Amino acid sequence: MNKIVVNPIYIILLCLVITACQSNQKSTEKISTPPNLVLILADDLGYADVGFNGCQDIPTPNIDRIAKEGVKFTNAYVTWAACGPSRAGMLTGRYQDRFGFSRNPLFAPNDPNQGLPLSELMLSEALQQAGYKSAIMGKWHLGAHPSQRPLQRGFNDFFGFLTGGHKYFPEEWTLADEYEVTSQYEAYKTKLLRNDQRIEETEYLTDALSREAVNYIGQYKDQPFFIYLSYNAPHGPLQATEKYLKRFEDIKDKKRRTYAAMVSAVDDGVGLVLQQLKDLNLEENTIVVFLSDNGGPSHRNGSNNAPLRGRKGQLFEGGIRVPFALRWPSQISSNQVYEPTISSLDIFVTMVAQNQGKIQLKNELDGVDLLPYLKGTKEGAPHETLFWTFTDRAEIAVRHQANKLIMGDSLPQLYNLEADIGETTNIAMEQPGLQKDLVAKQQEWLSQMAEPAFLGLLQNKEYDKLHSDRFKRPVIKD
Repeated sequence: MNKIVVNPIYIILLCLVITACQSNQKSTEKISTPPNLVLILADDLGYADVGFNGCQDIPTPNIDRIAKEGVKFTNAYVTWAACGPSRAGMLTGRYQDRFGFSRNPLFAPNDPNQGLPLSELMLSEALQQAGYKSAIMGKWHLGAHPSQRPLQRGFNDFFGFLTGGHKYFPEEWTLADEYEVTSQYEAYKTKLLRNDQRIEETEYLTDALSREAVNYIGQYKDQPFFIYLSYNAPHGPLQATEKYLKRFEDIKDKKRRTYAAMVSAVDDGVGLVLQQLKDLNLEENTIVVFLSDNGGPSHRNGSNNAPLRGRKGQLFEGGIRVPFALRWPSQISSNQVYEPTISSLDIFVTMVAQNQGKIQLKNELDGVDLLPYLKGTKEGAPHETLFWTFTDRAEIAVRHQANKLIMGDSLPQLYNLEADIGETTNIAMEQPGLQKDLVAKQQEWLSQMAEPAFLGLLQNKEYDKLHSDRFKRPVIKD
């Protein structure tokens, strides 16, 4: 009997073919159950301060794992260059300027208009229609009045704080509730909330938020869930525990060292969340998204937005282009780098698309379902054009394909971002026709937007004069 000899090269080739077929099967496989969503939002994180964007001095292995096991977006944007409006856009899937959320809201617990209007459908409310359980951990910043708080907006559970920032050390949480606050930033010292009750917490803020996210995943594991892990870090004040500071003794700049420690604490928390999903066999059908709410305020917290120009609060790329990664193992192939333009608006629409027929929308959305693009079943860019405005500075920006125009008090600034990511060379004078076309797009978009619905941080003193009862405890009538 002749002995059959199989060339090992053929075996290797066969394995590669099988692997390719399995990968293709993943990309075309139908979704049998609605996916969970874990939305992890960092606060004031620099574009270059995660490993998947090239950071060298702050290891972020857990955050990087999301990109490695899914997709890294290189042209990902938020809808505003600072906290509150950016969150309002992300959680409604609509440009926040459509409903007047054009300013960073003030902490005003007696004002039902100082936050996200009830006319808007939030992602948590949409998913509630589809049978999801939802929990938010951390920063809210969408209204402190009782009618605007998380439990009134589709969330089943809330662990965190209502204002735009917070102290990190428990010993500094000295105010019993919102009515002991006497000024805007004093709200950073309030005790944390669990649902509607103030609690005593002993852990470093970032660690406490990570712990609660892990716990709620365990609590919700038997039904579709939405976990919104809204970290305060690395937003100021710059505060870190010795546990994290020790990791960065080689960083001599004190500000950068503390910032690095705060980012590292976030990364540890992301690792705990990913491990919980794995331990409970939930990771295959859970979408995990990581991004920052805006660019880093590099002059304040030691963040790094390179190679982008600008920072938080500016319409240059450093204010609005953010680190962004997404993982969904059962549907999206790993190690993808996606270069077409996307927006935080797309998170809402992508989730609605996976729950077709179960969600009744209130308003037209501005986002796009990313899944067909990531699976290769739809070509082109999710967004040909994106817009930003800074009402109080009379500034507006538009990106159309590779070109971006910024208009304001200064001369028009036009950049080709594919050739000039750092926005160093203004080509407005060389491209008058292109500039005219982009101005027309800006004006058409602006005509659809609403006037600001409330006074914001820049009008804090004016607001105080108009609202002498801003922090007074309401009188409960019998």
